[in-house]
Amino acid sequence: MSILVGLDVGTTGVKALTVSPEGDVLAQIEEAYPFSTPQPGWAEQDPEDWWRAAKSALGKLAVGNLAGIGLAGQMHGLVVLDERERVLRPAILWNDQRTGAECAEIEERLGLRRLVQLTGNRALPGFTAPKLHWLRRHEPEVYERIAHVMLPKDYVRLRLTGERAIDATDASGTLLFDVAGRRWSDEVLAALEIPPEWLPRVVESPVMAGHTSDGVPVAAGAGDQAAGALGVGVDRPGPFSVVLGTSGVVFAALEDFAADPEGRLHSFCHAVPGAWHAMGVMLSAAGSLRWFRDAALSLRHDRGALVRAVLEGVAYGLRDSLELLQELGVEPQVGRVSGGGARSDLWVRIVASVLELPLERAVVEEGAAYGAALLGGVAAGVFADVHEAVGTCVRVRDRIEPEPGWAETYASGYKRFRALYPALRPLEET
Repeated sequence: MSILVGLDVGTTGVKALTVSPEGDVLAQIEEAYPFSTPQPGWAEQDPEDWWRAAKSALGKLAVGNLAGIGLAGQMHGLVVLDERERVLRPAILWNDQRTGAECAEIEERLGLRRLVQLTGNRALPGFTAPKLHWLRRHEPEVYERIAHVMLPKDYVRLRLTGERAIDATDASGTLLFDVAGRRWSDEVLAALEIPPEWLPRVVESPVMAGHTSDGVPVAAGAGDQAAGALGVGVDRPGPFSVVLGTSGVVFAALEDFAADPEGRLHSFCHAVPGAWHAMGVMLSAAGSLRWFRDAALSLRHDRGALVRAVLEGVAYGLRDSLELLQELGVEPQVGRVSGGGARSDLWVRIVASVLELPLERAVVEEGAAYGAALLGGVAAGVFADVHEAVGTCVRVRDRIEPEPGWAETYASGYKRFRALYPALRPLEET
């Protein structure tokens, strides 16, 4: 039996799993690593930690009949290498917040509307381009030595195969990519004065982008959200993805490129060649619940009511994203829900009722690593294409319908949420 491996280079560790050609998870392992915060709002990691963890995970899986490997990973992180492919400084991660001034300057240089037309997104601190702009301004001695720019999973590919490459989904999150044209944007690179030769070649997600020293093909892979969407069966318009993880995501596949003119959604290339996706993201979903769990409240508080308020607030935020996707022409019928929060039947029922749509849970809940393994299977020829991989491997475990008695109450609550949320925003600035 040919075995597939998915590697997800996450923020807290590498997750690796083996998958059969029928989609069954055979084994999995996680290798953790730290990240540092040298200053408040900063987040950095040593790329060598990713490689050590990936190499250790692959060694512990000890697969003898390995057919293919797929990669997924945290998006947007900046890895800079010199001409000998040596790391010049710790990677600046997706959740680093130091680049607010650089984001404003990028939008001023290109204009918000033109930037969104070209890249599908507005300038946000998490993206890669503002990090490069920050390096030029604050660490010119490092900037002058840059020869190659990479993202986290692609540094692992470099160490695994010796190849410099990136897939179209991860390239979409750099703010340097013509998302509609699926190529690096000459206009953005010129405006930001970034040499195009720094950037790796772009390969579609299921295409082989190198092979190991043992000759095992390694797929180009995908950013974590696109890979995770494949893992729950969102490979084409139809079911959309709802992620109840630390962050909350509503993700829909698109047949054609479309972007929100105000940049309220992310529009990226999908892991399916010739397809795109749009997603709305709230940075704290299960993270909000974790904050509440750890808050020092006394016994006089009704914890049950407060917990439910957190669950409902996240659901309302997800509905915001869904309504923006509908403005782009998405016609939602059913969602595929995943992430740690999806293990709560109550929370899933609340979200289904707020969205007024049924939600399904997949049999395999392994997220981006599972989608990466499916891409590895396509690169290895186990599957003819991504659609065959998803159709063969992804199966629905159960379906949660909206609660009929809750829909009217939540529709009224959502109106209050829409009025209250912007009214509170000025208080955040005081």
